[in-house]
Amino acid sequence: MIVIALSKVPASLRGDLTKWCQEIQTGIYVGRFSARIRDLLWERIQKNIGNGEATIVYTTNNELGYAFRSTREDREVVNYDGIPLLMHLEKPPSDIKHGFSDAAKFHHAKQARKGKETGMTRTVVALDIETTGLNSATDEIISIGAVKSTKGRGLERFYRIVRTSKQIPPKIVKLTGLNQRKVNQEGISLEAALTDFKDFIGHAIVVGYNVAFDWEFIERGYDKIGQDRLGNRIIDLLKVVRQKEVFLDNFRFETVLKYYQIENQDQHNSLADAEAWSSPKCWCKLNSANLSFHKLKHTGFF
Repeated sequence: MIVIALSKVPASLRGDLTKWCQEIQTGIYVGRFSARIRDLLWERIQKNIGNGEATIVYTTNNELGYAFRSTREDREVVNYDGIPLLMHLEKPPSDIKHGFSDAAKFHHAKQARKGKETGMTRTVVALDIETTGLNSATDEIISIGAVKSTKGRGLERFYRIVRTSKQIPPKIVKLTGLNQRKVNQEGISLEAALTDFKDFIGHAIVVGYNVAFDWEFIERGYDKIGQDRLGNRIIDLLKVVRQKEVFLDNFRFETVLKYYQIENQDQHNSLADAEAWSSPKCWCKLNSANLSFHKLKHTGFF
């Protein structure tokens, strides 16, 4: 048995789900199908969710008899000795809009100095990863690709192949070109890769297409190696494209690249995919969106 709860999602997604599930109440869907179909359906939900939220609960062989996943930003699914728990996250306080008093001017000056010291408003990193599957709790990272843009310094590239304890499924080998032999010979440990990645991105803003998926694997990776999670600001370009290009047939990665006339000769290579999203042509298209891009305007991306 599978139960899916949706809120504030596009009507098209709700209609799409009725192909596999029965909507027993507004936003609540139930169904019964294989784990493979479930994972593919969850991937479909994540890609088409827009600014909404989704939670899926499904039967599995653990002590509770069920497990769940969620896209909610104020919750995190954690694994405690094989038992899934939903951890409530503290929401950061909302930004206060200061006026023009002396105190406000002091605040703005302090924030400007802080920005110059950390480089947070000057550096952006486009991120993409490849994994052995879609479940961050059980699957593993096999490559990390990133492109960093800092004003006045051009682009810097990062690429690491990561050794995995899991057998890479044939469909992942076909998709990414990363087979077991290549990963074993050229890969480095997860700890080494994530330590290098932390040094590479610093305090930069991180962007990517459906980057929530990538970031979930990254954060769980730091949990596995016993290091603190990163606190970088994340901007998901999927949400940006959804709001800007409302008439696209779908929002698959390859569809959007084709629409923006961005060439990617090595799709599903994490570095090539990251480079596609650091393309000036891409940022020129996205820059017209009236979204949270004011913090990016001084970077080298556009």
